[in-house]
This record gives sequence, structure tokens and C-alpha cells, in this order.
Amino acid sequence: MDLSTVAIAACLLFLAYYYLNPSSKKLPPGPFPLPIVGNIFQLGERPNRSITALTKKYGPLMSLRLGSLLTVVVSSPEMAREVMQRHDHVFSSRFIASAWEAFDHHTISVAFLPVGDRWRRMRKVFREVMLSTPRLDGGQAVRQSMIKNLCDHLRECSRQGQAVNIGQAAFITTINLTSVTLFSGQVINFDENATTEFKEIFGSLTSVSGRPNLSDYFPLLKPFDVQGLRRQMEVHFGRLLGMFDGIIKERLEEKRKSPGARKRNDMLDTLLDFSEDKENELSLNDVKHLLVDLFVAGSDTTSSTTEWAVTELLLHPDKLAKLKHELNTVLGDKKQVEESDIPNLPYMEAVLKEVFRLHPVGPFLIPRMIEESAEVNGYFIPKGTQIYVNVWAIHRDEKVWPNPEVFNPERFFENNIDYRGQDFELLPFGSGRRVCPGIPLAHRMLHMMVGTFVHQFDWKFEPGVTPEMVDITEKFGLAMHKAIPLKAIPVKVA
Repeated sequence: MDLSTVAIAACLLFLAYYYLNPSSKKLPPGPFPLPIVGNIFQLGERPNRSITALTKKYGPLMSLRLGSLLTVVVSSPEMAREVMQRHDHVFSSRFIASAWEAFDHHTISVAFLPVGDRWRRMRKVFREVMLSTPRLDGGQAVRQSMIKNLCDHLRECSRQGQAVNIGQAAFITTINLTSVTLFSGQVINFDENATTEFKEIFGSLTSVSGRPNLSDYFPLLKPFDVQGLRRQMEVHFGRLLGMFDGIIKERLEEKRKSPGARKRNDMLDTLLDFSEDKENELSLNDVKHLLVDLFVAGSDTTSSTTEWAVTELLLHPDKLAKLKHELNTVLGDKKQVEESDIPNLPYMEAVLKEVFRLHPVGPFLIPRMIEESAEVNGYFIPKGTQIYVNVWAIHRDEKVWPNPEVFNPERFFENNIDYRGQDFELLPFGSGRRVCPGIPLAHRMLHMMVGTFVHQFDWKFEPGVTPEMVDITEKFGLAMHKAIPLKAIPVKVA
């Protein structure tokens, strides 16, 4: 045996020992990892399902080896509480995927910044400047106009007997709801060509960022970007940042030419005023990345949730009839759902909770990273470990949810479980310091969106399509979409 063969064999033995024996302390149990690659091949096309299947064997705190990256999966309400509440101070950092380093977004985004002074300042901008109750209340009228556009589109499709791509209609409406809230204008319309480019950018961003990346699993490969995902992200990110840069420059030019003109008083005006105060340390580049956060985090996820909600309601006519009755009772002669109606729609709230439970748009939320070694439930979790909070499994925990695979909004009339991060049985928006700051806006938009699809229209599937033929499998990514878009024909209610 020559020297090179001995060296290779010794290297493989060392790597195998390293992967199989990373610590003398007791790690959470998990499946046997292969040398070098670990458990990567066990993820499959839908890691939400494959990892959940593994947790049923290895328990609610499970270790995986993804290349050289140790990952611990949290899959029960009790363990989620341990990580996101009791030990929140050490589990609050983010694992930064290589793709999100495009244009240094991870150094600006409130979603990825480490907990510290800058993160607190940026979080304050979201909570007190952009998404405060007075700010959202002030934008009701413009959001209502976008809902009217959706109504008009559905009415025209009904008149022509044309099938509606529910996800696409929801996406266009959500984008415009977000854009009028941010800068007082819609950015796309229901014309197919106008929609394609914008949807392509968002679809590409969520697809690329949600794709498994060797650069994340093997840090030595990171500089080479072997799959080209960071380069792809830079292209799509660049297009989006360029769009926002143009909007900001146009607004600044308006202010320069007409300094005494009446402000639009939207979020962009507020952010620009905020950035002019040197004490706030908010640059125009920061403003652009904040806009990206709101668009990417809110638009794709809200439209996906709307599509899942309409899908489940069409597949469960009894639930749809209950929601219609509630809307008719509360709205009376009004044609549209208004934000002031939301507190009077308890069944709508139950429907949305059940959709959040069955179809969480982020099955593992945004992965966390532990800042310092800790012990959880008797197991050692070393510093630098990636943490998946497996809400897909938590939302299907039979100990909490009887018949977990069944769509049953009525279950929420039997408990007080909410989705704002205080109840660890239902965590679509996360919890703790990293809970999603956009909940108040999403809450308003989802009620109006789903209510619009349901209130004025009955629905039928395309000719030859039966409910049994409707595919309800999901496509894994940063946002969990239906693998096959839902199409249905609206029928105007007399």
C-alpha cells in the first residue's frame, strides 16, 4: 500500500470518527450519518415530510448531520418552548444561508441581524414606524381599493366563465396591498404580461433561497458557490433593489422640487423622514433592504396562505357554507369585507388558524443558530448548531391535535390557541424575540383576501375536474406553495 493510499484511508477514518463522534457529551438522538455527507440524502424533495417522519422515530429533539453542519430539529410544543422561550437568549441568532449574503442583505435585514443594538433599532422601525396600529389604520382606504380591484377581476372572470388562477390573483392583490401601504401605489395589475416579470422575481427569490445548498453544508465550498445559488440570488435581488431604488429616487426628487407639497404620509415617506435624522442611523440603502423584507416576507407567504385557504374551503363545502353565512350576516348589504369587520368574524379567524396549522408557509421557520453551547432536555447542543423549529410536525402532533390531517376549523372553538407566538402548539409566525413583526399587517390582509374570494362568489371546478382530482401536495421552498396551482371558476352570487 503506497503512502497516498494510506493518507486517504487515514483521512476518511478521521472524518468518519469526526462525524460520528463530534462530542463526548450526549447529543440528541438521530439517524446514522454517512461519512462526509451525513444525512443529506435523507432529506428528499420535501424535507418537511421526510424530517417529520424521522422525528417520529428519534423524538422531539433530533440531531442531523448535513455535511459538516450539525442540525438539531425541534418537533414538539414542549421543546419549542424550551428553545424559543426558556433558552431564547442563546437560540436567537440566525443561521445565515449563503444565498442571503447577496448584496450583504444579511447585515441589514431585521430577519437575519444578530440580536443587538442595531437589530433593536431596526426592529423598532418595524414595530413603531412601519407597522404600528395608527399607521395601519391610516392605510385602510387604499388597501380597500386594492380589494375592490380583486372583486372586479373576479366579477369579470365570472361574466366570461373564465377559470381564475387563485394563487396568481392572490399574489397580485397581496403585492398591491403591500405596495399601497408602503408607497401609495400599486405595482402590477391583472394583466398577464405585467404580472409575469414581478412574480418571476419573487418566485425565483423564494425558490433559490429555499433550495438545499452545498455551500451551507460544506463551508469550505462557500467561496466557490458551486451550485451558483448566490449568483442567482444576486441577479434577482439586484432587480428588486433596482426597482426600489427608482421609487426612492423619484420620491426624493418630488420632495426636492416641491418641499412644501402635502406628504403622501405612507410608510416610505415616514422611513425617509426617519433616515434624515442622523441619530437613527438609517441609510437609504437600509430603507431599500427594509422594503425587500416586507415584500418578500409578506407577499409570497400571504398569497400562498390565501390559496391554501380557498383550496381547503372548496374541498369542504360545509365549511365554506358556514363562512359564507357568517360573512352574509356580518356584512349585510356591504359588497366588501372591511378591516373594521374582522373582530366580528370568529369563524373566519378559525378558518385561518386551521390553514396556518395544516399549511404553514415556513415549515421550519427561518433556521436559528445557537450562540453558545447549551443543555436542553438533558442533551448537549454545541455552539454553532443550526436549529430547525419543525412547525410542520408540531402542527400535526396527535397529542395536541386530534385527527391532525383533517381540515376542521371548529377545533379552535374548543381551545384558546392563537397564532401570535404565545401558544407553542401553533407557530406559523414563530415566537420569542424572532417572532415575525409583520403579523398585524398579515392579519388584516388575509381576512380581507379570503373574505373577498368567498363573500360574493360561489365556485366550481373546471369541466372534467372533480374535488378528488385536486392535488393538495406542497412544493418545498422558503414559502410552501401548492405544487399544482388551484384554478376554479367564480360564479357571481345573485
